[in-house]
Amino acid sequence: MHTVFRIGEVRKIDKKSPLYEVDLKLTSDDDQQLRQLTNRIREESSGSTGWYRMGKLLLKIGQFDKAEELYTALLEQVSNDSDKAHIYHMLGIMKNDKGQYTEAASLYEMSLKIYRKSLPEDHPSLGPTYNNIAVVYNNMGDYSKALEFYKKSHKIYEKALSPNDPNLATSYNNIGQVYENMGDYSKALEFYEKSLQIREKALPSNHPDLASSYNNIGGVYNNMGDYSKTLEFYEKDLEITKKALPPNHPNLAISYLNFATCYERMGDYAAAHKALRSAFQIQQQAFQEGNPAFASTYRWLGRVYRSMKDYPKALDNFEKCLAIFQKTLSENHPYLALTYSNIGDIHRLMGNYEKALVFHQKALNIQENVQCNPLECATTYINLGETYREMKDYSTALTYYQKGLEIREKKLPKNHPDLAVVYHNMAKLYLATRKYSMAMKNIQQTVEIAQEKLPSTHPHLLEYKETFEKIRKKM
Repeated sequence: MHTVFRIGEVRKIDKKSPLYEVDLKLTSDDDQQLRQLTNRIREESSGSTGWYRMGKLLLKIGQFDKAEELYTALLEQVSNDSDKAHIYHMLGIMKNDKGQYTEAASLYEMSLKIYRKSLPEDHPSLGPTYNNIAVVYNNMGDYSKALEFYKKSHKIYEKALSPNDPNLATSYNNIGQVYENMGDYSKALEFYEKSLQIREKALPSNHPDLASSYNNIGGVYNNMGDYSKTLEFYEKDLEITKKALPPNHPNLAISYLNFATCYERMGDYAAAHKALRSAFQIQQQAFQEGNPAFASTYRWLGRVYRSMKDYPKALDNFEKCLAIFQKTLSENHPYLALTYSNIGDIHRLMGNYEKALVFHQKALNIQENVQCNPLECATTYINLGETYREMKDYSTALTYYQKGLEIREKKLPKNHPDLAVVYHNMAKLYLATRKYSMAMKNIQQTVEIAQEKLPSTHPHLLEYKETFEKIRKKM
């Protein structure tokens, strides 16, 4: 097994010294866990030549620039179509991982064009190409196209692979991701669980793909408002990720980022901020400034600062997120719409209602005209409702609240915290218009959900109870 050690206890020699003492234990040749993991890594970095194996390994460990340098050099040396198609395909993977989606799509299309000269549409070797084209469309926000190509690849995999093949698990996982992006959480969970069942049978217990499954299932529960389940799966993800990957691997940043989203929704803003800083520090080591990976971190930093009522910092982070998206995404991408809506909400909170309306309308211009997650459109409607309520245009506010509520009631569980947000907004509107019985009905629904789903110290619950008391005094 060469010289491989397990790291035991790590102790600082003394408080003043920067040196640490580390207990190392030499692994043996019959260490089954290490052997399983090593064999799996060999399988995943397979290739017809040593250089191809090296390229796959560089991509696997996140060394994208070195992988690009290697594949570009190899492309200049090859002459046959098969090798060219393979290299274009691998360069497409690299460009996608770097967030350069248009270039990735172009490279995949070049690869597919060469392969289709000699292969039928449903040939097994085209499965990875269809799959990766789908990945690009998913990243570009074209979810119907993504689903189309994922299903093409999945059809091939079902015929060509055994029921417990890890590649089939990846296919289920990818389809689940598109359904999650479309806001169909029950479908997403169904496909993620199919993926997990295969991976638990086929992979070592410390494999990064298992961590990915736990992470994705946690994400669905997070979106469904089940935070205890969310943390349970995120903990499983982080436990594996810390052991299996280098400390500056981008996947570790994703793990911290996911914890941050859950903590923010649970109202623990200090913990959310700490997790986001950890994610950001890793991303600074792994990526160049402006990489799309930073966008999610800036977006959630914006949300945390908004929740902490530090609106200038919130606006600064949302604008950083917007700047990245404007450089890397198409002008009608759903992520741009979500960011416009977030910026609009900050302008509302800062009292600049005209600016708020401009940004919310920008969001709707995208959300009402392209396929996106309906729940994101609902958020924009509700943010518009809040803006008009604060402008005392109560009839327009109510129209937007009802539009947002209709979507959320269709797509979310009846006790989801996001429903409580809308009921609370409507309660405040009815209080302002002196319709106290309607106000009481809505605030009771609000408090009932919040008491069931939120921690007792959550700032939203405290705010809801204050509104309840104001309404009660008017009855």
